[in-house]
Amino acid sequence: MVKLRSYSVYTNQGPYLQINEDDAVVDLKNKLFLIFDGFGGSNIGDAAVEKIRDTILKFYTKIGGDPDSTFPFYYSHKYLIEGNALVNSMHLAHSIIKTENQDKDLSSRGGASCIAATLADSILTTSATGSCSAFLFRRGKLDNIVRPDSLESLSEDSYDIQFRTTPMSGFGLFDDLHLNVKEFKVMTGDLYIFMTDGIYSRVTHKEIKHTLERQDLDDNGKIKELTKLSNQRGNLDNQSTIFLQF
Repeated sequence: MVKLRSYSVYTNQGPYLQINEDDAVVDLKNKLFLIFDGFGGSNIGDAAVEKIRDTILKFYTKIGGDPDSTFPFYYSHKYLIEGNALVNSMHLAHSIIKTENQDKDLSSRGGASCIAATLADSILTTSATGSCSAFLFRRGKLDNIVRPDSLESLSEDSYDIQFRTTPMSGFGLFDDLHLNVKEFKVMTGDLYIFMTDGIYSRVTHKEIKHTLERQDLDDNGKIKELTKLSNQRGNLDNQSTIFLQF
C-alpha cells in the first residue's frame, strides 16, 4: 500500500477580491481531499461552498469504507465503496443546494465547482464537477488527468483560457449533477495536484512542469511560485491548490 508522504494546501481570495469563495480540505483521518471554486458572489458562493463541504464530510464519514452501507443516490460495481460513498455525498450536497436555490432569484443563487478525492489502499478515486483541474506528475511527466468541464472544452486552442473557465456543470447549477469519476493506481513518487482556475488558467503545462522540477523550492514554495505567476498574468480570481505527494 502506497502511503501519502506529505501534502500542501493553499487557498486565498487572490489579489483583488475581498471574499474567498474557494476552499481546500485535506482530511487525513478519512483520506479525503476536496477543492472548491464557489460562484454566486460575496456571502453567496462562500456560503454555498461551506454547506457543500460540510455535507460531503459529514455524509462520507458515515458510509465510506462500510460494505453494508446504503447508497441512496448512486451505486456502481465499477468503483470501490469509498468512491461510491464520495459520489453519494456529492449528490446529497447538490440536492441541498439545488433545493435552496429554487426559492431564490438568479442573483442570489450559489454553487461550486469541485474536485473531490478519496484514497483506499493504493487507489485514488476522483470525482469532479465544473471548472477545477487535476494533474499527475509521475517520473518527470505531467498529465492533465481531470480536465475542467467548462467552456474551454468547446475550444480547439489554448489561447486565453482564462476567458473560457465558465463551468458547464457544478453544484447547484442544474437539476442533474454531472460527475467525472476516475480511479488511479497510486505509485511511490507520484504527485497529484488539484487546482482552481485562479491558478491553472493563466499558466501553461510547461510552466507547471518547470516549477515542479525546481530543486530550490519545497512544495509550498512551488505553489507560491505558480500563484505568483498567475497573478503576474492578471489573475483577479480566488486561488486554491492541493499537492498530494506519495
